[in-house]
Amino acid sequence: MKRIVVALGGNAIQAGDNSAAAQEKQVEKTIKVVAKMIEKGDQVAIVHGNGPQVGNLLLQQYKGSSKDNSAMPLDTVVAMTQGSIGYWMQKALDDQFKHTDYPHQAVALITQIIVDANDPAFKNSTKPIGPFYTFNEMQKQKIYHPEYSYKQDAGRGYRQVVSSPKPVKIINAPVIDTLLKSKFVPIAAGGGGIPVVIKDNNLQGVAGVIDKDFSAAKLAEDIQADELVILTTVDNAYVNYNQPDQAPIGKVKVDQLKKYLEAGQFAAGSIKPKIEAVINFVEKTGNTAIITSLRNASKLDDGVGTIVYN
Repeated sequence: MKRIVVALGGNAIQAGDNSAAAQEKQVEKTIKVVAKMIEKGDQVAIVHGNGPQVGNLLLQQYKGSSKDNSAMPLDTVVAMTQGSIGYWMQKALDDQFKHTDYPHQAVALITQIIVDANDPAFKNSTKPIGPFYTFNEMQKQKIYHPEYSYKQDAGRGYRQVVSSPKPVKIINAPVIDTLLKSKFVPIAAGGGGIPVVIKDNNLQGVAGVIDKDFSAAKLAEDIQADELVILTTVDNAYVNYNQPDQAPIGKVKVDQLKKYLEAGQFAAGSIKPKIEAVINFVEKTGNTAIITSLRNASKLDDGVGTIVYN
């Protein structure tokens, strides 16, 4: 039996439209694949992204804001998406398990993560959230939302960007450890977790969205996971991506992967955070990390994906 932290991107939840029904149906498809990992007998904790969802919810909050019913701050919006996506995943897992002899129950946990109040990320917005825009659409959005920042996202269009501090400590890690030992499936650090700082000996939420891959790596480290699995839209990470000599990265030592990273092989805002996250986990624990597609989740023992080892 292995202890595994699985990270799912926000796009594993996002559907063709932004309705709750469409996203919930997409979650059901995703969870059917992840459930196969759990049914093998491994302890699995699930971390999910929320980039599309938190951006859309921010827009809803802004449009519905009034003097008597003001928009919620970003840390609370992160918590709101943790709750909604966690609910969809918990229900989908429980529905899946009732059709098997597997005795596990899912638990969606609102997770707070301590970040450094002096993290330079607070002065440089880089984390893309919400929908993609063309250049002209982005210019219109800037008129409606002059306080928002937008950047090109991996050649796919423009998206709003927010601060993305690094996780320092996952407050709820002991609870997640206990849940795994008790045969529960925790859905934790959703959307990268709610970023908080310690001020006057109290926790205080801050505006930002932690990258879920960094939070997944930190959680995997804190609960002593045997493996970190990041499920995304591609089967492998690649060198020379979208070039004539593009090549998939299979089994690779962490030192070699760092050389690729330093050579600028990985696009910021796309695969780069995943690469940095697996490097952090493998270097700090000596254990293995895998980057691959959701469709490969049931074939991890067959050596699929980009496998990073010490």
